[in-house]
Amino acid sequence: MKASDVRTMTVDQLTDELGKLKKEQFNLRFQRATGQLENTARVRQIRRDVARIETIMREKRTAESA
Repeated sequence: MKASDVRTMTVDQLTDELGKLKKEQFNLRFQRATGQLENTARVRQIRRDVARIETIMREKRTAESA
């Protein structure tokens, strides 16, 4: 997911997307623990997407309050 795509989303959409990514991250952790994880790069990708969304959400909240 690109930062430009994330910036066009509303805060509600970002919250929904963040929830989906957190669930996927949880499932990937279980797959890794049980040895069923095939795409190990997806773990890193999800982690970075979560950080990207949280950062942009923080930027939007500070812009609203300023």
